[in-house]
Amino acid sequence: LQSTLPVVMPDDPATLARKARDASRKLQQLPSRERAALLRAVANALERRESEIQAANDEDLRRAESSDDVEEALLQRLKLKPGKVKQLADGARAIANMEEPIGKPLSAMELAKGLTLTKVTAPLGVLLIIFESRPDALPQIASLALRTGNGLLLKGGKEAASSNAKLREVIVDEFEAFGVPKECVCLIEGREAVADLLKLDDVIDLVIPRGSNSLVTYIQNNTKIPVLGHADGVVHVYVDKDANVDMAAKCAIDSKIDYPAACNALETLLIHDDLVANGGAAELMTALRAAGVELFGGPRGTKELNLPAAPALRHEYGGMQCSVELVSSMDNAIDYIHANGSAHTDCIITSNQKTADEFIARVDSACVFHNASTRFSDGFRFGLGAEVGISTSRIHARGPVGVEGLLTTRCLLRGKGQICNKDKGVEFTHKRLPLPKREGLFKPGVLQQVASSVALLANSIVVFRAMMKK
Repeated sequence: LQSTLPVVMPDDPATLARKARDASRKLQQLPSRERAALLRAVANALERRESEIQAANDEDLRRAESSDDVEEALLQRLKLKPGKVKQLADGARAIANMEEPIGKPLSAMELAKGLTLTKVTAPLGVLLIIFESRPDALPQIASLALRTGNGLLLKGGKEAASSNAKLREVIVDEFEAFGVPKECVCLIEGREAVADLLKLDDVIDLVIPRGSNSLVTYIQNNTKIPVLGHADGVVHVYVDKDANVDMAAKCAIDSKIDYPAACNALETLLIHDDLVANGGAAELMTALRAAGVELFGGPRGTKELNLPAAPALRHEYGGMQCSVELVSSMDNAIDYIHANGSAHTDCIITSNQKTADEFIARVDSACVFHNASTRFSDGFRFGLGAEVGISTSRIHARGPVGVEGLLTTRCLLRGKGQICNKDKGVEFTHKRLPLPKREGLFKPGVLQQVASSVALLANSIVVFRAMMKK
């Protein structure tokens, strides 16, 4: 498959990054309605050229299947299943219908008479996204970047080389009609190029790795650029003494088997001691085993439940296995989660609202749930349209990262010739002002606003029903 990459020497990744920055600035200059129209054009192109995309994906699958070291789980992530391209197109349309993210006023203040400061949302700039195996991630990430006015440098897994090249080609072929350079979304080839790009902290604004623990750890240890993401998805479900056992079994099973390799899948089930005495623990384990889950024990689970020992207290199986441990109280469960979890997603199953509220308030994770499957920890399911990843960082963005996570802020000061003169040039008032209207953006009429809201609701429903399981 012929590459569609810009002609850039492999030893000059800085040029590629700077071209992406220049292209992103042109994208940002488009009115909101034109960026939304560009996304809809991309969605239409994905559907129109589905056969080309499928042929490229088939090529990747044939190459992967002929290799001896490719696991079945990777093949499943690699394959674009029937209906997937339409789902991706629907996701792009849903993002197009979202409220304009750029230039949204967040605060306004009169600093002094005739001197006004406004803080507004703004694109981050250039994003380096490194992802493994899953070609469907590319159009999702590109859709979010286009809506937020960010340039993209994308490095996909070699297993999906043909799919990624074709998807990128389909997307950027729509740019010319809108005056956006194709370099706004670029594919990176080779590990050496990635190593060089990680040194460009003066050009690239954010790195988002999506993949294995080793990939994320490598990125975090080899760049000065801020890294958004998570290295582990060690997810806990705590079944409290006041839990409905049937509900607990249902939520635990879905959390584990809905997509065992996902970062939001259950890895450790914590069970209150009281459920051992009343038979609830046995019911839970029987239900999990019936669903095909292999159980391993923590220190107490091994001794008291006769389970084989888990590889470690903090362990991400990524398959149809799960650790089970007993705890004497909610305090004990929270301590266990903080000691052995990854601050990704953790859940309590209980009928006691006070207990649930305390658990949610005290567990220091990006996502904390009550009586719900951990698989809901997902950008699409959170109503973000799509996600570039899930962050366990405590800086900038946390949890599933959608449009808002790809934005920063700018401060706009408008005056009439004021000077500081060692703070004697003006008399400061520091008076809060009502938020101003957006400037230079498309302002739909009332009927258009209603139509847009209806379209957004309709698209959200379509995407919710159609989007592929992670």
